[in-house]
Amino acid sequence: MIEIERKFLVVSDAFMKEAFCQNRIVQGYISSVPERTVRVRIKGEKGFLTIKGKGNESGMSRLEWEKEIPLTEAEMLLSLCEKGVIDKIRYEIKKGNHIFEVDVFFGENEELIIAEIELQSELESFEKPDWLGIEVTNDERYYNAYLSQNPYKNWKK
Repeated sequence: MIEIERKFLVVSDAFMKEAFCQNRIVQGYISSVPERTVRVRIKGEKGFLTIKGKGNESGMSRLEWEKEIPLTEAEMLLSLCEKGVIDKIRYEIKKGNHIFEVDVFFGENEELIIAEIELQSELESFEKPDWLGIEVTNDERYYNAYLSQNPYKNWKK
C-alpha cells in the first residue's frame, strides 16, 4: 500500500513507438487536498476509486489505496468531483525490469507529457530511456490533483 514512484518530464514522442499498451484516462477529485486525495478514475472501460496520502520529504513515497468499482458508479462519482477533470492517454513502455507510464495530457493540460515509474525502494536503480527529461518527482505542480485545479496552460512559461 506504499507507492514509491518517480516522475519525469518527457522530451520527445519517441516513447510512442515503444509502447505496448495505451488507455484513455478521465479522472476527477472528490478531495484534492495534499494530505489526502480522493480520486475517481475511468481507465478504458473500468472504474477506480483511489485514496492517496501526503508524500514523504523526497516526494517519492506515499500511502495509496485503490479499488476497482463498476463503470456506472465511477461515472456517477465523477459528477460529484471538484472542477477540473484530467483527460489523458497513458502509454505503457517496458524498459529493463520496469514499466514506465507516460501520460499525454489533453484539454487544459495539453502539451504536458509526464513519465512515471514505480519502484520497490527509493534507492532502486532503473534504465533511463533517451526520451526521459528532468525529474519532477518532488514538484507538486506535476501532481494530477494540482493540475486539475491549476492547469498547465495557465502556468507562466
